[in-house]
Amino acid sequence: MSEQNKSVSEFFGCNVFSDTVMRERLPKNVYKSVLKTKQLGTALDSEVADVVANAMKDWAVEKGATHYTHWFQPMTGVTAEKHDAFISPTADGGAILEFSGKELIKGEPDASSFPSGGLRATFEARGYTAWDPTSCAFIKDDSLYIPTAFCSYTGEILDKKTPLLRSMDVVSEQALRILRLFGNERATRVTTTVGAEQEYFLIDKKYYDMREDLVITGRTLFGAKPPKGQELEDHYFGNIKQRVSDYMKDLDEELWKLGIYSKTKHNEVAPSQHELAPIFTTANIAADHNQLTMEIMKKTALKHGLVCLLHEKPFAGVNGSGKHNNWSICSNDGQNLLDPGATPQDNLQFLTFLCAIIKGVHEYAPLLRLSAASAGNDHRLGANEAPPAVVSLFIGSELQAVIDALENGSKFSPTPDNEFEIGVDALPNFPKDTTDRNRTSPFAFTGNKFEFRMLGSADSISCTNTIINTVVANELCQFADELEKADNFEKALKALLIKTIKNHKQIVFNGNGYADEWIDEAVNVRKLPNLVSTVDALPEYTRPEFVSMFEKFKVYTATEINSRTEILLENYSKVINIEALTMLDMCNKKIVPACIKYTKSMCDAVISKNAIGIEANLERKLAQKLTQLTEDIAEAAAALDKKVLSAQSQAEGLTMAKYYRNEVFAQMQKLRLLVDETETMVAEEAWPFPSYSALLYSI
Repeated sequence: MSEQNKSVSEFFGCNVFSDTVMRERLPKNVYKSVLKTKQLGTALDSEVADVVANAMKDWAVEKGATHYTHWFQPMTGVTAEKHDAFISPTADGGAILEFSGKELIKGEPDASSFPSGGLRATFEARGYTAWDPTSCAFIKDDSLYIPTAFCSYTGEILDKKTPLLRSMDVVSEQALRILRLFGNERATRVTTTVGAEQEYFLIDKKYYDMREDLVITGRTLFGAKPPKGQELEDHYFGNIKQRVSDYMKDLDEELWKLGIYSKTKHNEVAPSQHELAPIFTTANIAADHNQLTMEIMKKTALKHGLVCLLHEKPFAGVNGSGKHNNWSICSNDGQNLLDPGATPQDNLQFLTFLCAIIKGVHEYAPLLRLSAASAGNDHRLGANEAPPAVVSLFIGSELQAVIDALENGSKFSPTPDNEFEIGVDALPNFPKDTTDRNRTSPFAFTGNKFEFRMLGSADSISCTNTIINTVVANELCQFADELEKADNFEKALKALLIKTIKNHKQIVFNGNGYADEWIDEAVNVRKLPNLVSTVDALPEYTRPEFVSMFEKFKVYTATEINSRTEILLENYSKVINIEALTMLDMCNKKIVPACIKYTKSMCDAVISKNAIGIEANLERKLAQKLTQLTEDIAEAAAALDKKVLSAQSQAEGLTMAKYYRNEVFAQMQKLRLLVDETETMVAEEAWPFPSYSALLYSI
């Protein structure tokens, strides 16, 4: 029976080696050992590996798998995999299917060509993948996928999963210290959970294939604005077109088969822009699922003759795409530690975690900012479509009143319970939320979680959550160190909370983050950092106090942080270089020749009209204007070519990245302005690339 004819519950997770499958296929003691590892983060007993591997292989083969792969997340920003068949030769020239515990636990892909930031020389090829038993194996494309960590021969981490797992352990350890102070002896594990909302564009593949810039860079490097953009705000939450609806239906089914809780789908603000949102799961699994989601979004789109664009700013003049990282923290005895409850003013445990987060966001705002830094995301941050580059924290009016009362020693007066009275008898009244939502805040409290809104749509969520987890763990550790020594816990706690609010309240901002006056106030009055671009943000990674925090909790070593900084700066320079070269290729091979050809047609029209005694003023003026613009384009392209060549002689790292931002990218913008103006003067059939109107309104 096909998935279309089954209920979702019948095929959900059918391609996942889930708890249910393990319970059915593993001996009870082995299953309990694996479950203990998944739930408590404890090490897996080595003797159970062969049993698990054999059961996993049998299940995968029954599902049609012929190969297995250790699936990992190197510093490229995408996933990596090397596939091996289950077959092993027999003495009689045949083959049997085998998969051992050793093969399950450890793999050895070539590490020489992955970014290492100087940790590995090119000739030092050995790297290891290590099974992550906290994230379920799954089947895709006739292979068994085993989520793994990735490290070098010398032990340094080369991936994004390992530091995330480390950060989850340290935030659990420090949160449990706080819970013990409140008398909670039941909880044995605290877990951070994430729901990653994913924005994306869908365009027709036939037009995508005609745009060299989209194919190579993922965004349009040229393109005049269409007559209509998003001004009417009629696309947001609008009726979903049939072709898109069909895609979304297939996408949901593919995700559900892999146990990904795809929940919400809708049209976003910009034309051809949409959003998918999953249900929360643990930070580690959410990161794995989001990487899978992005891959499957692209593959599924192709089946419908579409292309899914995940670049943060594929089209100028309309909103780009973000990824909203909804972060919370829960204990395994059933508590959401960010749930304020009905009386947050009396919920000292909640206020403790809230104040730790306020302090952490204030002290480590540059780390949060750099976790969302990329060449693509620089186009979004600060525009009226994404939060500003200044990090602030929104808590809403009620919690603001609670912490104000706590700081001032006054009595908090809660807002009386009230309801929306709609005024239509047939419609029910319903209770108001205690506070509004703030879409302009980079780090907003939204009821029982914080929504980090700065991430770009193509980003991995691992780095952001590693940083949030470690920062919160650090603040909880400081709180616990102070409170565990106190003679009077409640008195010491209130004093600590008041001190924290007084020292860090400038990070809390509940107003309009898009307002120019807020940026002025944030920078000049509150002294908050304004790291406008990736080049400004990335050097903050290596600030000594930040490095010290990561080393204290063994999330990163100083060497690993330095390598990541180098990798990200190098990536920034490479992205701008590729975009510049693509612009030059498009200009020299397509745009300038098209302009010359179209100008000639205007000149021919002038000659033809003059021959029969008709004035050709319009054609003459157009030919003159196009001639000048074509010359300007050629000059601007030549200047860009020189700057690209000059960039190669810059010192690698920050110096080169600054040159690409200040010189190369600036020249790219000048070239684009000229080309976009020219596009508005050339007939559509004569322009070598599909227009924005065709790209955004063809589905």
